[in-house]
Amino acid sequence: MTLPEFIINDIKPLDNTSKISDVQHLFNQLTFSHIPIKNDLGAYLGCFCETDAHCFDSDKTINEYLYALEVFFVRQSTPWLDVLEAFAVNSANIMPVLNDQNEYLGYYELNDVISLFSESPFFSEAGGILVVEKGINDYSFSEISQIVESNNGKILGAFISKMNTDLIQVTLKIGNTGLNNIIQTFRRYSYSIISGHEEDSYIESLKERSDYLKKYLNM
Repeated sequence: MTLPEFIINDIKPLDNTSKISDVQHLFNQLTFSHIPIKNDLGAYLGCFCETDAHCFDSDKTINEYLYALEVFFVRQSTPWLDVLEAFAVNSANIMPVLNDQNEYLGYYELNDVISLFSESPFFSEAGGILVVEKGINDYSFSEISQIVESNNGKILGAFISKMNTDLIQVTLKIGNTGLNNIIQTFRRYSYSIISGHEEDSYIESLKERSDYLKKYLNM
């Protein structure tokens, strides 16, 4: 399923002439962090935050609090990783979606986007997780790929998980091989190994049986 198929339109944006009490009532019914707001022409204006809504006078209209609107959205064509970033940057669990003509199409829910992320090979494929660290001016993704592939590994996913002025950490999901040879090669290339674990269910099963046998022999 592609990301645009997750667009939901069951909750319509509130009109800017609606009362704050309408916003508060909607928040009481839903678990959304924000509610989209439109003007009388149907144009998207921004979102009301739940925290703000409960602080305002319920008898006044949204028009009197337009300054409090948070204007964020994504396009129908926005890649899912950028959509996920938009959720994080705006501390939201609902994300308005506009087309290229700035027309409101609906919204994404955070849980739906996360579920799509969890279906990616980084999470769904069997493999090992390896976190390596090196000087920020010394690492390169081409070198990292070369190290993994020279040991018959396949990179299923990679991202920068930590960075400061001196060091950078890269988290890798590696399939097709064990991690031991890859770890040793990274060390030869002056990478520090922060963590590395196999996710092979067969190996885990053998470990569990070995632990059980040790406990039995020690009885």
